[in-house]
Amino acid sequence: MKTSTTLRRSAASALALVATAALAVGCAGSTGTSPSASDASAAPLSGNLIWADYGGPTNESRQIAYFDGFQDKTGVEVVSTSIEDSIYNGMLAGEPGDYDLFQIAAADVLTYGDNLVEVPESSRGDLLDPKLSPYFVGGFYIGIAQGWLTQTFPNGGPQNWADFFDTTKFPGKRAWPGAPGSYDQSFEIALLADGVAPEDLYPIDFERAKKKLDTLRGDMIFYQSYPEVQQLLTSGSAALAVTVTGQYTALERAGQDVTVQWNQAFVNPNGFVIPKNAANPDAALALAAWMRDPKNQAVFTERTLYGPVNKDVFDYLDADVAAKVANSPDHDNVLYNDDQWRADNTTALLDNYTAWLAG
Repeated sequence: MKTSTTLRRSAASALALVATAALAVGCAGSTGTSPSASDASAAPLSGNLIWADYGGPTNESRQIAYFDGFQDKTGVEVVSTSIEDSIYNGMLAGEPGDYDLFQIAAADVLTYGDNLVEVPESSRGDLLDPKLSPYFVGGFYIGIAQGWLTQTFPNGGPQNWADFFDTTKFPGKRAWPGAPGSYDQSFEIALLADGVAPEDLYPIDFERAKKKLDTLRGDMIFYQSYPEVQQLLTSGSAALAVTVTGQYTALERAGQDVTVQWNQAFVNPNGFVIPKNAANPDAALALAAWMRDPKNQAVFTERTLYGPVNKDVFDYLDADVAAKVANSPDHDNVLYNDDQWRADNTTALLDNYTAWLAG
């Protein structure tokens, strides 16, 4: 549901408590004349923050790991809403909009950095690419992998993407992203299944990838949102899925025995940004500092198994948790995007996937 700027301001409470010293230090470290130079220690924080993401269990984990404690400390409520493409695209282009922070793909950061607030050094992720770390707030590493309920293939499931496409060896429907903007790694996965070596994925051969995708179309169930994957697997409608690994974590939390295949899985940086025309930049920068705290990141990591963006977070994780996160050192066969190529070819990725979905 869209939350208007008017609603945001009318719902703002009286002046909140002064931010804690940790938040003040984090927000005071920025330089320059853009909103990133705002010093949250100069005045009490007030109002609220409109946070736009994709909902589901990951957002619930953020509420527990970050937002509740932030509101307790500062009085600023973080109001979550679902991303709307029109607002997202407009604010990336520098237009006014409703969001103070919104989720973003790495490729869009590389394209639209001029319209984003830089966060202080003290709030940045030291495991992120230096081209991304100045902008990311609440960053994390996601995995995009195939997974299944272990009982579906008691003798062992697919070992790679070629197996995923083999419906004779591994029968059953495949849950597959069905929204045009959710092309994720669809083309890369298809090319790997067709025998392309990881180092040869880019530039993407769209025609070859779409031809390979066509071979599986009849066995695909297209989902429109990530949480749908859980229902498709537990109901037996789909035997296998390709999705962000947080959905498998949610199934495990619900008591399901799930297998995630990390071989050839993609591990990608993800996070949130503050647009330069955000209505409450001081509070947004204070939240950035709060989310940088390794103890807070560790809570989020334990709940989602998405990877942290700071090395010191691993000091707060149990060994069994650290071994499962997306960017775990134990995952030595995972793959990474060519983010610059994808940034330069975003339109081609979207247009080709939209055309393929339309059949």
